[in-house]
Amino acid sequence: MIREIGVQKLPIEVFELIKSALQEDQAFNDPTTNALIDPSLEVSGRLVAKQEGIISGIEVFIATFAYLDDGIVFDRVIDDGAEVTNGQTIIDFHGSASSILRGERTGLNFIQRMSGIATETNKYVKLVQDLKTTIVDTRKTVPGHRYLDKYSVVMGGGSNHRFNLSDGILIKDNHLVVLAKLGLDNKQAVLQAVERSSHTINVEIEVETIEEVETALLAGAQIIMLDNMDIKAMSDAVKLIDGKAVVEASGGINLSTVRAVAETGVDLISVGSLTHSVQGLDISLDILKE
Repeated sequence: MIREIGVQKLPIEVFELIKSALQEDQAFNDPTTNALIDPSLEVSGRLVAKQEGIISGIEVFIATFAYLDDGIVFDRVIDDGAEVTNGQTIIDFHGSASSILRGERTGLNFIQRMSGIATETNKYVKLVQDLKTTIVDTRKTVPGHRYLDKYSVVMGGGSNHRFNLSDGILIKDNHLVVLAKLGLDNKQAVLQAVERSSHTINVEIEVETIEEVETALLAGAQIIMLDNMDIKAMSDAVKLIDGKAVVEASGGINLSTVRAVAETGVDLISVGSLTHSVQGLDISLDILKE
């Protein structure tokens, strides 16, 4: 078997999240395991997919157990981003039964959620794969899990929007409401953002009408987000923009509408539900009876 720990491949923020999750579950204070399991007992087992999907989170799963016991040996059968079927083995492992039982739920919580995000993302990606549109995520992530959530979107074939507020300027409706109180309109908002920002940062603005698209173009926005527009309005906006800015569609887009939105010619489609409404992939940890 290949000995894998995984810790070295993860950002420190993720390792701190793993530590916090294990503490939350009191993995070092498990009276059930303490009462029943001899600490010297070793077992073999495997991580198995119980439904079709895309796997994400193998490193995090391994690192969860490494925090408890770096003597557990893992043999990964597949890598993140792989498509699995019901009954397919993801990882084989061998080590302390006590440590495996303590970390089981936490490890599964990570990989099930991450694989659920990757699987859902892949459904959207496949629906538009023959078009130029890219599926992207949003910042609607579980607090503390952003790296994992956004990593999983990439494993599903999607791309990341802003990772955090510092990644770019995005002028949204509430910004515009506040600026209007100061006497600034949409055009002035974009002009001010362009003037005051670094040349390395793109300026994006959220618009709802064709008139606002025209204003954004005149002001020099590099990315224009079409928010909750109908298909005809999106098509008209794409024609008007005509490659002068990147076009993003957003707002209530789902699996039944994403294809039609992509066919308007938008460059990006952002989907908040990839991360805020995820259903975990069914994965089980099975200790072999031997």
